[in-house]
Order: sequence, then C-alpha cells, then structure tokens
Amino acid sequence: MTFEPEQLGRSGQELASMLRDLRKRAGLSGVRLAARCNMSQSKVSRIENGKVRPSLVDVEQILRALDAEPALVAEVTALTRIANTEWQDSRSLRRKGLHTKQFELAGLEASSTEFRFFLLSMITGLLATPEYIRASLAHVPGDHSRAIAKKLERQEVLYDRSKRFTFILTEQAAWSPFLPPDAMAIQIDRLASLTHLPNVRLGVIPLDMRMPGNPLNTFTIYDERLATAELSTGAMVFRDPRDVRAYLEEFAAYEELALFGEEARGKFSEWSNACRS
Repeated sequence: MTFEPEQLGRSGQELASMLRDLRKRAGLSGVRLAARCNMSQSKVSRIENGKVRPSLVDVEQILRALDAEPALVAEVTALTRIANTEWQDSRSLRRKGLHTKQFELAGLEASSTEFRFFLLSMITGLLATPEYIRASLAHVPGDHSRAIAKKLERQEVLYDRSKRFTFILTEQAAWSPFLPPDAMAIQIDRLASLTHLPNVRLGVIPLDMRMPGNPLNTFTIYDERLATAELSTGAMVFRDPRDVRAYLEEFAAYEELALFGEEARGKFSEWSNACRS
C-alpha cells in the first residue's frame, strides 16, 4: 500500500467520520451497533468522535455489523491502515525542539513493559554515553542541552525491574568509528556492563555472520502493540497489528542469530581492546 505523508495526519478524523456516517446510513444507534459488535457503547462513541484510534479488528467488527459491501470494506480497511500509521519527519521534530521527541519516547517507555530494539548502524540513546549522545546530535544545528539531559534521564528506565529489554546490535552499530577511539572504547565498555542487568538482554551480530534477509532500518517494538522504524528523513510509527507482527518476526530472526551473555561480552572486550590499541 502506498500513501502520501500528509494523508497520515488527516486519516484518523476521516476514518471516525466515515464510520459514524455508515452507522447512521444503516439506521443504527450507537447502542445497537455496540451490541452487534460486542463492544461498549462508550467505545463506539469514542471511535466515532476520533478520541480512540480503532484497530483493524475493531473496524472489521463494525463493518460486519453494518453488513458493508466488499468494496466499502476494502476502502475503509485501507483508511484504517493509514490511520494506524504515523509519519514523523525530522524537520518538524527539529522545529518543535529535539527535547520534545524525548518526552514522547519517555511516555512510550512508561506505558510499555517489553521492548525490542534492532540497531543497524548506531547505538540507541538508552545505551549511549554522554559523549556518544553529543556526537549523534552534532549534525543538527541549535542548542542540544535539553535533549541530551532528557536522553540521559530516560536511561533510568533500564533499571526498572518490571520492564524487559532486548537489544540487538550489528557489529557496525556497536563500534563504528563514531567517536575517537578512546571514547568509543568507553562506550563499548558500557554496552558490556549493561549485559549484567537481569532485565536486559543485549546481543550482537558480528560482521562475519550471515544476516537473515536484508535489514534496512533500525526499529523498535513496544510490547506487541506498536513499532517504529527510523529513516534518514524521519520515523514511521506502525500500530496495525499486521505491521507490528511483521517486525516481531523479523526481530525473532535476528535474535536467533545474535550472541548474548559471555559470547557478547567477549566480542565487546575484543572491540574495546581494538579501539584502545
């Protein structure tokens, strides 16, 4: 499916309005539709008012209850897919201030329990030293102090034992020459130290391992409800269960290949020593 980025901003309200109009055309009250869908009337109301983003399952239930024709089902389903996808372009994020994105991520981390990170070319802020964070923002003009402070503050979530983290890094992400060698060695040492946290699994995929498929992007999965993929010009946010499931399957393939525990620490030691030499 293809779409224009500007569609993503309008699609939620458009979907809500379409579902409301379809119910009225079918001559059903919100109460009767809710009963047919085995859904609460308040949920139907929130969906129709755009206060709740319906999942594909919710919409399919509603369309079945309305006995919608196949062509209409296809149209509304496609709109639902778009409504469950969000585009965050880098330019807009910079205009709002880099720190605003950090507050959004902190909110996601507060509301989620299980996290899966696939890191293709860089280390994520949760694992980064202050020097690495500063270097990662160096190409962006402006004052980065608030964004750096919030990134470092967010690292506290790693020590919340009620949450589980799995990070998979390629060798390129783990020790690309992003910093001077001595600083990069310290960053790699931090990665090794975090493998000892009981709620953190940190794996690496060395360059000499054959990757399954052809990974194109860094991505993160929050529980099994939302996935984000990073692009050079922004980020995509996916809420459609089919999209999230596709990322879960891709992550599982990398997880099966990655080295964890002592094997990972052995690689980190090798790479940090190489930086220091």
